[in-house]
Amino acid sequence: MAGGKLTPRQKMINLMYLVFIAMLALNMSKEVLSAFGILNNKIEDSNSITDTRNESSFQQLAQKASDQPGQYGDKKVKVDKIRAVSKEFSDYIEGIKTEVTKKFPKDKEGNYPCEQMDKSDDIDNMFYTGDRESTKGKEFLEKIQTYAGKIKAIGGSSIAESEMKKIEKRFATDPVYSEKAGAKLPWLDYNYHHFPLIASVTKLTQLQADIKATESDVMTGMFQSDLVAAASLTAYQPIVVPDKTVFFQGEAVTGKIILGKFDPSLKAKSVIVNGSSVQAEAGQAKFSFGAGAVGEHDITGSFNFDENGKVISLPIKGGYVVVSRPNSANISADKMNVVYRGLPNPMTISFAGISDDKVKASAAGLTRSAKPGQYNLNPGSGNEVTVSVTALLPDGKPVSDKKVFRIKNIPGPKGAIGGEMEVVRGAKSRLEVSQISAKLPDFLYDLTFQVTQFTFKVTGTAAVIVNGDRVNAQCKAALARAGRGDQVVISDIKTKIIGVTANVITGRTSPVIYEIQ
Repeated sequence: MAGGKLTPRQKMINLMYLVFIAMLALNMSKEVLSAFGILNNKIEDSNSITDTRNESSFQQLAQKASDQPGQYGDKKVKVDKIRAVSKEFSDYIEGIKTEVTKKFPKDKEGNYPCEQMDKSDDIDNMFYTGDRESTKGKEFLEKIQTYAGKIKAIGGSSIAESEMKKIEKRFATDPVYSEKAGAKLPWLDYNYHHFPLIASVTKLTQLQADIKATESDVMTGMFQSDLVAAASLTAYQPIVVPDKTVFFQGEAVTGKIILGKFDPSLKAKSVIVNGSSVQAEAGQAKFSFGAGAVGEHDITGSFNFDENGKVISLPIKGGYVVVSRPNSANISADKMNVVYRGLPNPMTISFAGISDDKVKASAAGLTRSAKPGQYNLNPGSGNEVTVSVTALLPDGKPVSDKKVFRIKNIPGPKGAIGGEMEVVRGAKSRLEVSQISAKLPDFLYDLTFQVTQFTFKVTGTAAVIVNGDRVNAQCKAALARAGRGDQVVISDIKTKIIGVTANVITGRTSPVIYEIQ
């Protein structure tokens, strides 16, 4: 400002200039506060995504631990404990955020009133008594300082040393150099003392993000050793795959041994099955030997490979069961316990251990499909139908069986207006152009109905019988006299099923109501 004696006008101009500068500073401050709010929201969104990803990873680990407890059980126990410690720490921080922001509730969109959170009193009063750290402040520091140690104590050697150093650095609370102060400040002072509340809340949210990132890093790091091991031949597991799981007495037991991690480029040096050498092929070896007596039998041996000048021997362990020859057929309806009149009900008919060309089935309305063992049963009159099956065993002896199924009519469909059922609401103009249809929801077959006739009744007018599936001129005339709130009842709906040649009888079609809006 100019020196010397100022005129009243100049004093006024200077005062206005100071007010203008103050307003600019205030606006800049509000923009900064709002920026912290935006950053806090983004971190919270990221935390939610990380939570979902961590939960998915944990569920996969839990499944692996259930399937392979020897390999993954111990890791799941450790991850369980780490998640519990992390949740306790994150919930503690959330409690602090809740306490210091209780005077600043979020709006309906989940945003803090950032411009009002420009003071530091709420955080300062919690973490400090005067200029000294309060009991709460010391507790907060202790939680941060001990978290990494707890993770290390639980994870042990399962967490790589480099990963553990990264976690320890993430939660370090060493003094921090401040250019403004020209000296190192205690970590709590540097990060939370005399800062606007919204800035401190954002830092707390970031601390929660660090916790969730640590969970993710630990779970990922624990499986690095598994990935390395998977590259070695020792990760391959020979699997016994018999051509059948059950064999008849006198049959040859046939099948193959494959590697769990199949690679066509792999070929074993030798394969031993039940004490005999078998031919090794690309990633597998076929075998054949006598079935033996009725009961359980083991298949043992080894897959032998050369790796780095050493022989890697992978044990083979499997088994099979020999049972007596069958005397009953397997007859089942593929979709239900009953069959429906007028429809080609799909059925699977077979005899255990007998090829399809040796099996014959018969019943009223039964026809064979293109695939082996597949049939269609289209029952006619009556309440029951019997399916009889005969077959020839490998030794030429016949066996037979039969099963009785109940016959039911197709249930009645529901009337619909423009695809909507029961009560439909809309303008008169919509009803005038909508198609009247019928649907059969939750039925086992996908049937398409065509409406051939229906009765159209407007409140206070005579009913109109319509041939077809859309309203006619008489219906539109009756509809013109209807007002808002009046109901139109579509009833006595007659239908036919498209794509079914037989005259199929269905239950009565339920009406549909259209309420004028």
